[in-house]
Amino acid sequence: MRTVRLDDTTKKNLLDTLLKRSPGNYGQYNDTVTEIVERVRTEGDQALFELTRKFDWDGISAANVQVTEEEFQEAYEKIDERLLRTIRKSLKNIRDYHEKQRQYSWFDSTPEGTILGQKVTPLRAAGVYVPGGKAVYPSSVLMNIVPAKIAGVSQVIMATPCGKDGKVNPSVLVSAKEAGADAVYKMGGAQAIAAMAFGTESIPKVDKITGPGNIFVALAKKAVSGYVGIDSIAGPSEILVLADETANPRYVAADLLSQAEHDEMASAILVTTSEDLARKVSAEVDAFVKGLSRKEIIQKSLDNYGWILLADSLEDAVDTVNLIASEHLEIVTRNPFEVMTKIRNAGAIFLGEYSSEPLGDYYAGPNHILPTNGTARFFSPVSVDDFVKKSSIIYYSREALEKAHEDIEYFAEQEQLTAHANSIRVRFEEPGQEE
Repeated sequence: MRTVRLDDTTKKNLLDTLLKRSPGNYGQYNDTVTEIVERVRTEGDQALFELTRKFDWDGISAANVQVTEEEFQEAYEKIDERLLRTIRKSLKNIRDYHEKQRQYSWFDSTPEGTILGQKVTPLRAAGVYVPGGKAVYPSSVLMNIVPAKIAGVSQVIMATPCGKDGKVNPSVLVSAKEAGADAVYKMGGAQAIAAMAFGTESIPKVDKITGPGNIFVALAKKAVSGYVGIDSIAGPSEILVLADETANPRYVAADLLSQAEHDEMASAILVTTSEDLARKVSAEVDAFVKGLSRKEIIQKSLDNYGWILLADSLEDAVDTVNLIASEHLEIVTRNPFEVMTKIRNAGAIFLGEYSSEPLGDYYAGPNHILPTNGTARFFSPVSVDDFVKKSSIIYYSREALEKAHEDIEYFAEQEQLTAHANSIRVRFEEPGQEE
């Protein structure tokens, strides 16, 4: 891996390079995605099935687009028993974690005759997208569906592409059933996002769409945002390890490569204060890559978006971490908990040498659908909050409003909104004052 010393120029060049990976920088695909979305919006099933036949399965129709109970049963018969047990263990951890995020409506009353509150309402319907093709992600099934069901969403549907044989991967189907999906549809790409956003003859319209996907899925989510809610527009995966001289270079190298194998555009960065660690990690990375199954993808990822950054101090290293705002952040320092208090921007934070990033991907419980491309500065991981909406509740008695009405009228008049002021004033007119 290339090693550079941190300075202002290094930071700027690094950020410029990383931001090129954002879905917003792939304008050449916009027209294609816009056309797909518009076709599905206006033509419904006809467009959805034509596009699915072109990209996934030529046998798709209204009769078989939804996965049947027989297909779920077949999936259970095919899945390895150990994988099923592991899915169920992971599912319990994910449920336990997300249960703690549940919010409730609340109301506060005062002796003056006011009631203020917040009403928390689950979304009516949610659509979750799970990628297909060469990659299989049953873990993403759990991470999407569980928080929606805990939030109380009454209809959670899932879209995932099927193979050329019309089958969905058994582990994906079993995960959907275990997590509580209400329906699974064999559709992928931008056309699946559009179908869930607008509804078709066969696909119900949802209120929000979550889940990762390729550039076409990301741009489609961007295109339908506003018609429905979305979680975020995800870019390629990324990991940043913040380490000092106490870190185990073999562990650090292995963790960097855990994300580099995702995608040629994935980013793996080590920020360290130790030149000795930097040298050892680089050597371990080279040794590991030779024996890994996705070594071609890993090498391209490292060549394009892999760095070892040498900082003069831990403070400078932390500043760089906050500037990059990585999707996954591992802190492997002498006192990771103290360093963690200084971190403002990260999607998920892993503390200590035994909290490797894949722990969060599969098992620990926190959601692995995380903000990418620096958006951890203002976005959060997918959570139960993504599947509820909040309404303000306001009640004033006449007596309570009487104490405040002159202030409200004055405020409205200062903004030259006289109808606002009048709406309050008429409630306190003396008899005969009506115009």
